[in-house]
Amino acid sequence: MKEIFVKADTLPQAYHKALLELDSNAELVDCPDYAQQQKECSMTVVIEHPLQEPRVSRLIIGGHRELQQYEMEVLDGILDFKIGDGTCWEYTYHARYAWQMPFIYKELARNPLSRRAIINIRDFEVDTANNDPACMQSIQFFIRDNKLHLKVLFRSNDLPEAFFFNAFALIRLQERAAAELGVEVGTYAHRSNSMHCYEKDFKLLDQFVKGIRSQPEDELTHNYSEFYKELMEEEIPAIMHQVNLLKENMSEGAGVLPQ
Repeated sequence: MKEIFVKADTLPQAYHKALLELDSNAELVDCPDYAQQQKECSMTVVIEHPLQEPRVSRLIIGGHRELQQYEMEVLDGILDFKIGDGTCWEYTYHARYAWQMPFIYKELARNPLSRRAIINIRDFEVDTANNDPACMQSIQFFIRDNKLHLKVLFRSNDLPEAFFFNAFALIRLQERAAAELGVEVGTYAHRSNSMHCYEKDFKLLDQFVKGIRSQPEDELTHNYSEFYKELMEEEIPAIMHQVNLLKENMSEGAGVLPQ
């Protein structure tokens, strides 16, 4: 199984490099669980300056509303109420990590150089009995040189469909945690033991790769703080309205946000 290492200054740069690497250097293997093939490798993506602009890639599935909703799911747990009851979800990332954050803050206050500030996302009993177990496995926090560095492990990560959303939200978590701890934001490292693209998305991957190779960065990215953040935040009332409708409709078996 190939090991690929990607390093870049910003999240979009890293994401685009990762797409090129997966397209060119990943291996084609079977994926029997989903009755198709996939391009797959093990990949570590390191982002040196996670808050540096531009922070948003245009090569994602969805736009500012989808990204805002996902951030709110991961950081604020807006869909945690869906956990349980057989017809709903078995977990959310927020429910898996949020209750552990007080330990992270306490541990890093006890010893800023600690190597023990780690959150376990995997739940053995739930995930081994689940047809869709958690992809993220752990989050580890390090303070070095007065900066908070984040290291995340995924057992599996869909590069064109999921990686950017995952990394964007986790960097926002890193940003929040750094503010709580009174330190700067350091590097973000995202390890996936199986970074992949499913056969159904091969054409999408090809389109993304062609765009990266033919267009300058400023045509493939958005500045977050100067532009995209406002667009995202404008969607919060509409997102919460739909969340409240979903809560009302849960008894009728609604499983997704109404459009």
